[in-house]
Amino acid sequence: MKSLIAFISLASLCRGDVSQILQLPRLVDDEVTTTTTEGPPNPYSFKYSAGRFPGHVDRIHSETGDGAGRVQGYYSFIDPKFKVRTVQYIANENGVKQSLINFDDILEQPKDSEAVQREKEKHRILYEKIAATNAQGTPAQLPKDSLSVARAKNRHLNLFHKIASEHAAIAAEREAQRLAFEATSVANEVNESGSYFN
Repeated sequence: MKSLIAFISLASLCRGDVSQILQLPRLVDDEVTTTTTEGPPNPYSFKYSAGRFPGHVDRIHSETGDGAGRVQGYYSFIDPKFKVRTVQYIANENGVKQSLINFDDILEQPKDSEAVQREKEKHRILYEKIAATNAQGTPAQLPKDSLSVARAKNRHLNLFHKIASEHAAIAAEREAQRLAFEATSVANEVNESGSYFN
């Protein structure tokens, strides 16, 4: 039954005349006429306030324009902390400038509630207890490795030794090449005038 009522109301909406909403040209005796609306006043001024439910205002906007492109105004709103914030703005040949005029409470550091103070005190006591225990030289109780961790550590250690031995072999080979090159090369000497001679 509900779906039937919804279908009938939807069908009646579809048959409605929306030409005045869309401002379509109207045919009168095969003649096209157009309807134009008048633009905003020049200069202009407006102000409104609105809310999410009747009797409750949570935003205000006011603006004036001189007709030559210079506009100024302000808007106010309620932020998530239920504080009224007001932004003033001006737009002219120098650009747009905005400023938040009531933001002093944003810069204040929040004060701890009683619950936060209690938890901070518990944390401080626990920290001092751990620091005192560590200061006495109590050996740390490290967790024991599981079987898979021990195997991974062993694989890593073997790979490390293999790579270290390969690097040592490469270093020895390069050192031998350097010594062989020096043994077969004739040293060049430079005299005080900067010319080379053998």
